[in-house]
Amino acid sequence: MIVKSASKHSAFWSQSVAGVVLAAALAATGCGNTYRPVVSSINPVGPAGQATKYAVVISNPSANAPGLVTFVDVFGDSVLVAANIDPVPQYLQLDSSGGTGFTLHADGTMNSFTITTSLLTSQVLRTTLLPGANPISLSQVAANTYVAEGGLSAVAQLTGSPPALQQEIPTGSNPVYTVGANTATRVYALSVGDKTAPGLATPIETTSNTPDAPITVGVNPVYGVMTADTRRAFVMNKGSNSVSVINAQTNALDTFTNSSKVVTSTIPVGVAPVWADFAPTRSELLVANSGTGTSNGSVSIISIPLCSTTAVDNPNCDPANPVDATGFGTTVATVPVGVNPIMIAVLQDGTKAYVANAGNVSAGIAGSISVIDLNSNTVTATLPAVSGDTNLLDTAVHGHPNWIAVTTGTPTGKVYVTAPDSTDMTVMRTDIDVVTAHINLQGNGVAVRVTAP
Repeated sequence: MIVKSASKHSAFWSQSVAGVVLAAALAATGCGNTYRPVVSSINPVGPAGQATKYAVVISNPSANAPGLVTFVDVFGDSVLVAANIDPVPQYLQLDSSGGTGFTLHADGTMNSFTITTSLLTSQVLRTTLLPGANPISLSQVAANTYVAEGGLSAVAQLTGSPPALQQEIPTGSNPVYTVGANTATRVYALSVGDKTAPGLATPIETTSNTPDAPITVGVNPVYGVMTADTRRAFVMNKGSNSVSVINAQTNALDTFTNSSKVVTSTIPVGVAPVWADFAPTRSELLVANSGTGTSNGSVSIISIPLCSTTAVDNPNCDPANPVDATGFGTTVATVPVGVNPIMIAVLQDGTKAYVANAGNVSAGIAGSISVIDLNSNTVTATLPAVSGDTNLLDTAVHGHPNWIAVTTGTPTGKVYVTAPDSTDMTVMRTDIDVVTAHINLQGNGVAVRVTAP
């Protein structure tokens, strides 16, 4: 593995240290004396050590070769370990603790592995799904692993290590994603159907793993997120340019009064919403709207506060089933970004969001990364991308971005970007919003996650 850093300070530091050591050795061996090394303790200085964080990334060397999973030290941008996984990895997920990783593969297999720097290829476990499953995405909720199987119109429910198939839960036609959170009592399997009619969200009770009556959402629901308290789920309807809101406590579409004084269950957004992330400190939902694929897309910033028992404007709040606070569902800003934004990741301190703009390979449009300041709701930096893998010290994003992950930290957080047409993972710092390193993955990038936000 090769870490290609954008800084030359490390080389200078190594040369300086080597010079000091050599001088000390020459001085000690003067006058014919035999040099004996002396070990002295050095009191630690500087800030206290931070908790270990890893960027976990999967890559695809070729269709006929094993895939790779690579662990990168967040604070040092160094490769700690790499192991083989099954060929043609397509999806990556971590459990809520960041201690176990799961991958889905084109041949209908699933790998699972412990996230440790001593991981060996022989310790990567394999689960084979049913023939024709065509696994698309994976969600890990408590003890359950749910795999959306587009080929079977079902969600596979698995448990244990390695995950073993327990049952096939029927859903609507062509399920693509399961929306949930770690402590959720129910999750929602999104089915796109033929992508022209309204899709379905099939509730699945996580204790019994039985389905409830499906809920009709918008056209072509492709992705969803659930709040950490599991009270609301938000579904991105790519075909109807909207977000459906589900009250997960009543197991029905939520109803709220929008800014136009209309009672509704949907939030209008930009063209073709495909991804979303929360800014929890702001009670906001950020939605990436991919647009037409050739013109600039946008990010919708939506206020989603729930009332509390202390809310002055609504003294009738029920803490067991809080209702939407005033302003819920209001779009507070629509921020133009790059061409074909396909993923957004928000720093959990609520200061910034990072958008992966894939560009358009067939149209010759380069990708980019947009940085949004959430205090002003404006783009404060746009980092251009270049095709393929370039020189060691450039400060451009490599390839057409397909996945982005962020994590906070002191003195700086990190941003990781992969691309399907580059063997490099781009690394950015969040304090200065520039590219500081490229990490060679020995295969084209598929996805990256971080073990802690």
